[in-house]
Amino acid sequence: MTHMFSMKRLAAGLASALVLSAALTGVAAAEVKVAHAKGELTLPAVPAKVFVYDMAALDTLTALGVEVAGVPGGNKPGHLAQYADDKYQKIGSLFEPDFEAVAAAQPDLIIVGGRSAAKYEDLAKIAPTIDLSVDFGDFTGSALKNLQTLATLFGKTDKADELTAKYQASVEELKGKTAGAGKGLFILTTGGKMSTYGAGSRFGVIFGEYGLAQADENIKIGTHGQPASFEYILERNPDWLFVLDRDAAIGREGDAARQLLDNEIVRQTTAWQKEQVVYLNAANWYLIGGGITAMQDTVDQLNAAFSGK
Repeated sequence: MTHMFSMKRLAAGLASALVLSAALTGVAAAEVKVAHAKGELTLPAVPAKVFVYDMAALDTLTALGVEVAGVPGGNKPGHLAQYADDKYQKIGSLFEPDFEAVAAAQPDLIIVGGRSAAKYEDLAKIAPTIDLSVDFGDFTGSALKNLQTLATLFGKTDKADELTAKYQASVEELKGKTAGAGKGLFILTTGGKMSTYGAGSRFGVIFGEYGLAQADENIKIGTHGQPASFEYILERNPDWLFVLDRDAAIGREGDAARQLLDNEIVRQTTAWQKEQVVYLNAANWYLIGGGITAMQDTVDQLNAAFSGK
């Protein structure tokens, strides 16, 4: 009897162990581990409630078809305007999160990057957080890595591969056009002032990864670029002039960049005379940056410009 009782207990114990093992295996299989700018993060399952403090990540999540629960308040640029809707919880601003609201909502994942990256440590104390800041020294590689990171987290790798392939094909097409197209200069205008950016800088992708030669190869890399003047533009005399109107990006009225550059000095440049002054999509370049839709739109615009359209 004792022997039979022991066998029954052993069998029951083994059954329980098998159930527990299966349960643990299920948990392990559901875990998702990703690397980001501040380290690594492991989640027990695909996050359901997601708060996003980075416009590039929001752009990419939208392209992947991932629903988010919370976004910063205020107007959203272009194709992200839907997130102004009240159905998305407003969780502060890019620079100042509403920590109390975030803590009360208990999100499964918080995403920061760029302007909001400074709040990573504070937000990480509330909920699992990743930093998807883009490395401007490797803009395309970094942005596509972030695309794959988000795709891994949400089980969207097939869609990410599709978006990546389309973008890379468009970049190759663009590089075929920029080769031998002359030299370019990138100018940012704001409040009547100008600055220029070169390869390796915040907006340097146009020279590095998109293949256009620089009219000035000695531009200092800095957060706010290198101060520029009308005389500087004429001195460098670019074949192509790319203009980013910061005032337009942040919602100021008017056509400040066009008015600023339409003067007797800039009109003497090759770029102006050949009608090769390209006014870039301000929101895509200044506010969104490394989002896959913004990147694709940017390359499409440049392909059209170099095709004379």
